[in-house]
Amino acid sequence: MREQLNNNPAIQIGAVAVLLVVGAIFLMTKMGGGEESSEGEVSATVNGVAATGATPGEAVEGAVETLEAGAEPVPAAPAALPPVKTPENVVRAFDSGATVALLFVRDGGIDDRIVRDTASILTSLPNVASFVVPADEIARYTSITSGVGVDRVPALVVLTPKRADQGVPTGSVHYGYQTPASVRQAIIDAGYEGPTLDYHP
Repeated sequence: MREQLNNNPAIQIGAVAVLLVVGAIFLMTKMGGGEESSEGEVSATVNGVAATGATPGEAVEGAVETLEAGAEPVPAAPAALPPVKTPENVVRAFDSGATVALLFVRDGGIDDRIVRDTASILTSLPNVASFVVPADEIARYTSITSGVGVDRVPALVVLTPKRADQGVPTGSVHYGYQTPASVRQAIIDAGYEGPTLDYHP
């Protein structure tokens, strides 16, 4: 049989034709199965609310209508991220009671260079621990930056000095160009312990 298949062109053509017919039958049964499954019930989930329908579109519309009718969406669980440990030198400075100032800058930015030069005044202020952090290392400080909502650089983050009655550290963020006076004022504001008044327009 193998010799005939190898040496006889007519048998080779017949074998190819049989393979083509088998392949066509296989494809037709697969396509038919897909049509049958599309006619059955399908389900869809939108914001945690599930619904069924004859087609995927109807299922999605049903889930949306259920949400609009007042169903509570089920929030998706956030992906677990490994905890980020704040650098030890920053933690030690905060624990010492100093006012911690973190300047987040990127290399090559004109405004970043100007802010870095202006913020050099921090080294001359008493009881202030200052740190200049490149923007590509900002992920190491997420425990601080997420608390004050840093969303761009250059950013000067000033943490309120640690006090005995303070439960959670607080801070402020200042973006863009800073004058020496504004940097000094940010440090003064962070350490202010006097009375405050509510603003009523």
